[in-house]
Amino acid sequence: MYNDILIATNGGVASARAVEHAVDLAAERDATLHALFVVDEDAYSAYSGDEYVDGHEGPEYGLREHGERALADVERRCLDAGLTVETHLVRGVPHQTVVDVADELGVDLMVAGSKRRPDAYRALLGSVTERVVRLADRPVLVVKTPVDEAGERVVP
Repeated sequence: MYNDILIATNGGVASARAVEHAVDLAAERDATLHALFVVDEDAYSAYSGDEYVDGHEGPEYGLREHGERALADVERRCLDAGLTVETHLVRGVPHQTVVDVADELGVDLMVAGSKRRPDAYRALLGSVTERVVRLADRPVLVVKTPVDEAGERVVP
């Protein structure tokens, strides 16, 4: 049923649990796991970065570096589990890019993490995962991650 699975990761607390589920599901199904990190264009284009003179400085470079580490972690977990994995580091608007990449790859399932946020936060900003669920035309597995008041993952 699931031959190609996309895990969207931001390298954060909620993504860690979602990655665990995606790897386990891909192993059960002998599926290819596609790991995606989106470098958020809004996060780095909002800042002019006038003091940065080197291409290896500034917000975009930092986000790319963070994405490379997050994808390397997923790749390591997949290789440890004997899975086929493809990593994708893409620039764009996160929720739209996740859906677009899933469509381009023709995946059977999308996996994304979510953690509880204060109501005021959700009302103002929402979440990437919520937007992906609304936009997607294919199944989306949302993996909830319990967190404490400091935002740290609570291990059940």
